[in-house]
Amino acid sequence: MSVLPDDDRFPALMADAAARDARLGAIDWRVLPAQSERDVLRAPSGDLARVRLGPVDGPRVLLVPGMTGSKEDFTLTMPGLAAAGYRAESYDLAGQYESHAAGPEQLDPAQHRYTLGLFVDDLLAALRDGPTPVHVLGYSFAATVAIEAATRHPELFASLTLLSAPPRAGDSLRDFKVLGPLSRFVPGHALTGVFVAALRWNVIGAPAERASFVAGRLDLTRRSSVGDILDLMQHTPDRVAALRDSGIPLLVVGGTGDVWHVATHRAYAAALGARLVVLHSGHGPCETAPNQLTEAMLSLFRASPHRA
Repeated sequence: MSVLPDDDRFPALMADAAARDARLGAIDWRVLPAQSERDVLRAPSGDLARVRLGPVDGPRVLLVPGMTGSKEDFTLTMPGLAAAGYRAESYDLAGQYESHAAGPEQLDPAQHRYTLGLFVDDLLAALRDGPTPVHVLGYSFAATVAIEAATRHPELFASLTLLSAPPRAGDSLRDFKVLGPLSRFVPGHALTGVFVAALRWNVIGAPAERASFVAGRLDLTRRSSVGDILDLMQHTPDRVAALRDSGIPLLVVGGTGDVWHVATHRAYAAALGARLVVLHSGHGPCETAPNQLTEAMLSLFRASPHRA
């Protein structure tokens, strides 16, 4: 684990969080956290399923899931943020899970593809649906979306956490353990079937509750949204300089078993001038190391000029 350099309490807090993560038991991923509030975010691409938890007057934390993910990926992260006094929020991306009906045909004027602009405009709508600035976490592809929004409107961001984020510009799929070799020769949308099949295969060894939930989520998720996002991930914009110069407090979180190598995340964090935390996890620390992820975020928030 890499340690945040300017918080003396961080190592002890993370050790305690790791112990709590080690005691995590099986959960029903279809059930949102107790006392959470479900509603719908009216976004440019359509109605997006949303969940919120924590004091209504608390500083906002927006957790944005990635491709084929959903708000439920933060079921174990949101309670810790809420307990610390924050208003934790998450929504399903357009075309994904319970937001599967949202898409480019809902735009005015109607479009035919899920574009980066579509996802960015939806995120901006979520940020503006309440007090700003907001602490934001972008997970995997959603980190690219959050970065684009942050470089356009840095005033909306109190901080930005990049979780398992594509750590290089251009074809960010080329370092994928599964799709990397194929990505060099075929467009992203042509990899949709392989990608979805790989996801279904990967969860076979997961706990039954998680495997069942992921399978049901994939059944609802639009294949067109997955294909378009894979295309977008082959053309990740280079926003390193703009993000570094934005003044937004930044945190990069990666897992030792992520689809991208730790060394790549480390170099990315250094180029951004960001804090770095590496967890003993795979691509989804929000699922397997949620307490450690929460502590890392809270440490970033405490150092933010917009902290509560």
